[in-house]
Amino acid sequence: MPTRKPSAKIASQGVTRAQLAVEEELGWLFREQPTEDYGIDAHVEVIDGDDVRGRLLALQIKSGEGWFKQPTSGGWWYRPDDDHVRYWLSHSLPVVVVLYHPGHKVCYWQLVTNSTLQHTGSRGWKLLVPESQMIDASAAGAWRAAADGDPYELRLRELRLARPWMQMLADGLRLVVDFEEWINKISGRGSIAIGIDREDGNDPEPLVTWHLFPGPASYADTVPKLFAWADAVIHEETYEDPERALYEAECVIWDEGEPYYTYPYTDWVRARAASAGIRPYANAHGEVDYYRLELTLNELGRSFLVVDEFATNGSRQFTR
Repeated sequence: MPTRKPSAKIASQGVTRAQLAVEEELGWLFREQPTEDYGIDAHVEVIDGDDVRGRLLALQIKSGEGWFKQPTSGGWWYRPDDDHVRYWLSHSLPVVVVLYHPGHKVCYWQLVTNSTLQHTGSRGWKLLVPESQMIDASAAGAWRAAADGDPYELRLRELRLARPWMQMLADGLRLVVDFEEWINKISGRGSIAIGIDREDGNDPEPLVTWHLFPGPASYADTVPKLFAWADAVIHEETYEDPERALYEAECVIWDEGEPYYTYPYTDWVRARAASAGIRPYANAHGEVDYYRLELTLNELGRSFLVVDEFATNGSRQFTR
């Protein structure tokens, strides 16, 4: 039976520890990135109350005591290669290098900028990761300042990062957003996931999952705002059975074993959609509401794909 390499276990621990620190110490969003994203392991989104404005940072997370073998005054030297430095400095997001020490169980960090990077000639680059910079509440000010920017640029960042999902919709795939809301928690903590509905009767194929902390704000209001490039509506197949059951409980009278419908079903559905809008399809023990929305590319998303095609390839036509 194949065994998991110790290095893979340590790497996973580092990502998990960074996620816990971001979510619990800062109360921000942490989104682990696919392994194909060269040089970036996660995105962090700054959240102030229910303020979600696309202020993001990119994290490169390195785990293991081997990354702490070059101590210096006040911290440790981290030595990235030329390819990573070029990639980070041209990235659309501010980049933070995170070193996780499994013995200390602490994540240390440093922003990657022209001022923090030092070129060492033939030895390449080095970056000082200070011992005083841990991922906790003390990081909030510097990280927020790094993520803040011109609102125009922030909105473009958000669209560029969502481009793969826009392209999936443009290619005809069905994307759904699943989220669950702990309705009795003050923090409003819950989770959100994007997946592909293959229309085969199975659960959506997962793409990405992250936690959400909207505070007292309603998930039904907050979640659609995360997808400015798409319209979000309830996933009809998911809601059909539970809403049919609710309709029958409200609008069916049984008379000698025969149903009498007090209100037409289509009118009831229309009225419910108008009054309830985005709503849960199920609830667990009065504690957790479950939602599933379907995304459809809107005018902003379609227009961005055209602009991005031109900016990337110089093409004046978008044919896909």
